Amino acid sequence: MNALAENLISPVVLCFVLGIVARWVKSDLAVPEPVYQGLSIYLLLAIGLKGGSALAVTPFGELLLPGVITLLLGLITPVSAYFLMRRFGRLGVEDAAAVAAHYGSVSVVTFLAAVEAVKRTGAETEGYLPALVAVLEVPGIIVALLFASGGGGTKGSWRKALHEVVTGKSIVLLLGGLLIGALCGPAKLVDVQPFFAAAFKGALCIFMIELGLAAGKRLRDAGKAGVRLLVLGCVIPVLHGALGVFAGIAAGLSPGGAVVLGAMAGSASYIAAPAAVRVALPGANPAYYLTLALGITFPFNLAIGIPLFQTLAKHFDSWL
Repeated sequence: MNALAENLISPVVLCFVLGIVARWVKSDLAVPEPVYQGLSIYLLLAIGLKGGSALAVTPFGELLLPGVITLLLGLITPVSAYFLMRRFGRLGVEDAAAVAAHYGSVSVVTFLAAVEAVKRTGAETEGYLPALVAVLEVPGIIVALLFASGGGGTKGSWRKALHEVVTGKSIVLLLGGLLIGALCGPAKLVDVQPFFAAAFKGALCIFMIELGLAAGKRLRDAGKAGVRLLVLGCVIPVLHGALGVFAGIAAGLSPGGAVVLGAMAGSASYIAAPAAVRVALPGANPAYYLTLALGITFPFNLAIGIPLFQTLAKHFDSWL
């Protein structure tokens, strides 16, 4: 309960709640689109630079097993999400594949929230974790599109969909930031450190207000998804998150790092995946995949998922 309270009473989470409340009371509060886009660019590049700086001083052998484990998670999670949506959610091939693409990819903001939650407990996380975000971003989307293709659901362009994923801003900024940070190293990043570090949490708070506004709108659509899908929107992150935590501990990550990996595995993308799904699966219903990713799973992870992963990490660490 302490972890739950600590996670909820934080500026990042409360700004998200503020956005939801503003939407529900029909406030005219809005984050202008240029500001939202600018914040997303800032946050993604800052994450990449921080991860690249850590990569510059981390031996390759230390990265290998966590990287392989993360890649495997990216292949497993869309498979489980697809079959759960087909069997228990009773979705068609195209809709199930669209949802699986979101759960197979990763939410960068959930990653950030997990890092902040771990820091508040005084635990440490590996500096190279942003590199694992980049590893987890793409494979799940590709696997989900394969399911759609095999089931006859793909009506859009595979080439355009893959182009959307690989050249989308999240991948370009994450990988670009990682490369710049790795080439420059901590010493050469000192000059830009004040801008990318000191203002980071403030920028994240404003970004979370916009996500809260978007989630508040999606929560109104929750009834369209049906009770089965709403339950799965809470069950899937627990299953994937628990697997991620266990895999992280087994791969040698610290308990804090395993919590973050669990949150990554249990999250659902709402940046890269929607772009690919829109192109490759134009017949998929956004009321399913966007409502589940942003309206159900994202707030669930902020409120319950991350504290649960913290508890699991303690138990798994003592067992292994």
